[in-house]
Amino acid sequence: MDTLLQFVNLVLHIDKFLGVFIHQYGAWVYAVLFLIVFCETGLVVLPFLPGDSLLFIGGAFAATHEMNLGLLLTLLIVAAITGNTVNYLIGRAIGPKVFNTRIRGLDRFLDRAALEKTHNFYERHGGKTIVLARFIPVVRTFAPFVAGVSQMSMQRFQLFNIAGALFWVLLLVLLGFFFGNIPFIRQYLNVIVLVGIGAAIVPVLIGGVWKMLRKPDGGGVRKPNGG
Repeated sequence: MDTLLQFVNLVLHIDKFLGVFIHQYGAWVYAVLFLIVFCETGLVVLPFLPGDSLLFIGGAFAATHEMNLGLLLTLLIVAAITGNTVNYLIGRAIGPKVFNTRIRGLDRFLDRAALEKTHNFYERHGGKTIVLARFIPVVRTFAPFVAGVSQMSMQRFQLFNIAGALFWVLLLVLLGFFFGNIPFIRQYLNVIVLVGIGAAIVPVLIGGVWKMLRKPDGGGVRKPNGG
């Protein structure tokens, strides 16, 4: 519980933590930001890292010349692209092996038909999914992994991976650069971060709950015996 509270406190006051780190460790902040963005986008076990907040706050610090804007943008774009690529390659490598396993009892938990549907979906809509997922916490961590599992082609994946990384990093860092130091925004940054996270996650959660609550079609109404 203490660890969770510390993490929530870090997310809500990321600007203060980052400012202290810059003053104490200087240029090492670039390595830290690179590592956080890379891990959030590259490792499915770390979807909770505050990527959006860090991009925005990094831009705000670049506006006060505490960080170099060009270097920051370059490193974060590289981190976002390589992170997604590693995630995709992991999914591509282990996905077919998991779904083709002959371990007794595991078959009931694996839906090969669902995997095939996912593959077909990514072939038709995977590009939009990879780009839009960048702006949805948690989803952006799993999207490249699922793309790899569904065997989306590398060329198609990388095209939208690079486009999504550029759009995501440039938009959020530059928003922070131009607006992050406005007194009102700086004062209520923690509220803005929460609203932004909620606006991204809540629709996804609602959609998931809706799908869980929906009854399967079942192929129509079952007739009574003898009818």
